[in-house]
Amino acid sequence: MAATQRIAAGAMAAAACAASLAGCATGANSSKEGAPGPQKGAPPPNSVLHLIGDGSTAYTGTQPHLPRPERLEPGQKPPQFVIFSWDGAGEDSQKLFSHFREVAKANNATMTYFLSGVYLLPKEKRDLYRPPQHAQGSSEIGFNDEQGIADTVTQLRLAWLEGNEIGTHFNGHFCGNEGGVGKWSVAEWKSEISQAKGFVKNWKTNTGMTKEPPLPFDYDKELIGARTPCLEGQKNFMKAARDLGFRYDTSGVNDQVWPKKRYGLWDLSMQLVPFPGHSYEQLTMDYNFMVNQSGTSTQGDPDKYDYWGDQMRDGLIKGFYRAYDGNRAPLVIGNHFESWNGGTYMRAIDEVVEQVCNKPDVRCVSFHQLADWLDAQDPQVLARLRTLKVGEAPRQGWASFLSGRSAPAPKGVPGAPAVTR
Repeated sequence: MAATQRIAAGAMAAAACAASLAGCATGANSSKEGAPGPQKGAPPPNSVLHLIGDGSTAYTGTQPHLPRPERLEPGQKPPQFVIFSWDGAGEDSQKLFSHFREVAKANNATMTYFLSGVYLLPKEKRDLYRPPQHAQGSSEIGFNDEQGIADTVTQLRLAWLEGNEIGTHFNGHFCGNEGGVGKWSVAEWKSEISQAKGFVKNWKTNTGMTKEPPLPFDYDKELIGARTPCLEGQKNFMKAARDLGFRYDTSGVNDQVWPKKRYGLWDLSMQLVPFPGHSYEQLTMDYNFMVNQSGTSTQGDPDKYDYWGDQMRDGLIKGFYRAYDGNRAPLVIGNHFESWNGGTYMRAIDEVVEQVCNKPDVRCVSFHQLADWLDAQDPQVLARLRTLKVGEAPRQGWASFLSGRSAPAPKGVPGAPAVTR
C-alpha cells in the first residue's frame, strides 16, 4: 500500500476515535444482574497465594496455560499467529467479556484484554484520579459502580487463570487536541500508567469489597503492553513504557509484515487488510469498519447490519489468508465490547475466531505470548522474515528461505541451474 494511504488510514483511525465518545472504549455500564458469589473465580485451592498490598492482587505462581516459546528450527515454517485484543475491557450488562472468554476456550485461543483502570474505580471515589491536563476526577468514559466492578474483577480473574493477558487501556480515554493523550509528555504518561496500575492494585480499598478473592497476578509484573486511546500519543507513551519495563505497544497502524522493535519495545501495531467492496484497505478494528459504514452513528440502518458484519468478517479472513498463505506475519486485530450496529461486529469476530483458530499451524494467542515467541527467536531469522512483503511467500519455499543457507538462484540468472528443454 502506498505511504499516503497508510498515513491517511492512521489519521482516519485517530480522528474517527476522537470524533465520538464511543470511539475507542466506552464505560463499563454496570448491571445489577448476576452478582458473583464471594469465591467465584478464586485461584485454585492448591495454588501458591501471596497477597500483595491490600489484597487486591496476589502472586499465585506461574500463569496457567502460558506456553513455553520455542525457537524455530532451521528451515522450519513459522506458525501463523493471530491476536484478538479488546480495548477498555470490562463486564457490563452486555456480558461480552464473559462471552468471548467462552469463545476463546471453545476454539483453542487466548486473547489480550486491555483494562481501563477507571473501570475498577467507583464513581464516588472519582477524585482519586488525577488525569494529565484535565480536572481531577474527570473521565471521558465515566467510572463504575460496585456491581460493575465486581463483575469485571470476576472476569479478569477467570481470564488470567485461563491463560489470557491483562494489559491496559489506561484511564480517562482523552483524545484530540485539548489535553488529549497525543499531547502528553513522557512524565505525564508515567503518571497515567502509575494510576492505571494503582486502581487495579487497590480496588478492594477503593470499593470496600474486602472479602472478595484477589486478582491472581502481580500487576506490576503482568502489565507489559498497551494500546493508547484513539491510537494517539504513541511516541511519548513508548518512551515512558520502555523506562517502566513494558515489552510491546500496539497503538500504531501498519501493513501485514513481521514486527520490529521501536524504542526498545515490540511494535505490534494493528494492520491494514482488504475492505470488501472498496479499493482501499481498512484497519483491523471494529470501530473503523463501523465509521466507514455508518459514519458517526453507532446504530445505522438495520437493513445493513448483516452486510456490514459480513464485510468486516470477510476483510479479516482475507487478511488472514494473505498472511497464512504468504509471509506468515502475525495478524493483529483490535475490538471493543460493544453492540454497535446491532452487535454485528461481535458476531463477525465470533465467526473469524471459529474459522481461523482451529486451522493447522495457527496459534491464536495474546500479545504476551507473541512477545515471548519473538524474544526467543534468532534475530537474524526475524530480520529475514521482515524482508518478505505483504502476502509474499518465499519463492524457493520456507525450507530454503530459513535454512541458514543461501537459496539457489532462480532459473535464468547467473549461477542458476541450466534450463533444459
